[in-house]
Amino acid sequence: MWEERADRTLQIGAELVPPGKNKLVKIDIAKLPTGTLIDIPVHVFNSKNPGPVVLLQAGLHGDEINGVETLRRMLADKTLNICRGTVIVVPILNVFGFIHFSRDVPDGKDVNRSFPGSKNGSLASRIAYNYANELLPQIDIAIDLHTGGGQRHNHPQVRYTLGDDNGKELAEVFNAPFYFSSKLIKGSFRNDAYKKGKTVIVYEAGESMRFDGDSIAIACQGITNVLHHLKMLEGVKDAKTSVSQHLIMTRWVRAPRAGMFIPKVKNGMAIKKGEIMGIISDTYAKRSKNIIAPNSGFVFCINNQAVVNQGDAIFHIGQ
Repeated sequence: MWEERADRTLQIGAELVPPGKNKLVKIDIAKLPTGTLIDIPVHVFNSKNPGPVVLLQAGLHGDEINGVETLRRMLADKTLNICRGTVIVVPILNVFGFIHFSRDVPDGKDVNRSFPGSKNGSLASRIAYNYANELLPQIDIAIDLHTGGGQRHNHPQVRYTLGDDNGKELAEVFNAPFYFSSKLIKGSFRNDAYKKGKTVIVYEAGESMRFDGDSIAIACQGITNVLHHLKMLEGVKDAKTSVSQHLIMTRWVRAPRAGMFIPKVKNGMAIKKGEIMGIISDTYAKRSKNIIAPNSGFVFCINNQAVVNQGDAIFHIGQ
């Protein structure tokens, strides 16, 4: 599936991590106006035995903290005691966004729309450039952890790139409640990695700036499932307690009018065509509009915004 490298010493910046060594290294990014250096901490676990190089990353959007907590928890619990290959862990990629409780960096740009980046570009572009050039040439697989943007809550799901059979396999092995293919987005980390022959799966769960215990637990178990599948962890793999649902079609349901939005279904539940999914009402209790399911399937994202505008995405459904 992935070729084993003859030279298994990793180099990040000026730091070398030979086989059999674990090391915390840092990628220099930029400085604050005060002159304080901002860098990205990178944990490298390089086993003695050859195998795939897997990147686990979170915090590409600084306000998406479920992934940050997932990787913090796995590091704290020492669950990445691998027997072959290499695991690279980046708990917070967008350090600027994280410390400012923001999806973006201070210049207002989205790092995940800035790849492959430029060494002389905007701050977001420089972060993307430095990060991609340090890590992408050395990895085989990446698991990118995200949550719903804005006030959208994602039920745990894994996305892979259509045509990437390895990605589809790992998405199924992860065993989140749902998995499906999604289009590549220009400027995204996944798009850049795919063009360079890397397999990337994206885990989406929870809501920005909110811890979600179930989402974090499923992420920890899913990463463990993938590492077991790649024979990078010893011991017996936990038995499946549920089967991941493969969605072959997904669509957004949008607000037909502006008003106050009240969902009537729960995230993750099955729906039937014609079912009332929610209600949008005006503030004067004179007019209301039922939101009707356009097809049968599952709800895997709900917008928790109480007041919506016409055309806002309020449900993400699939079948």
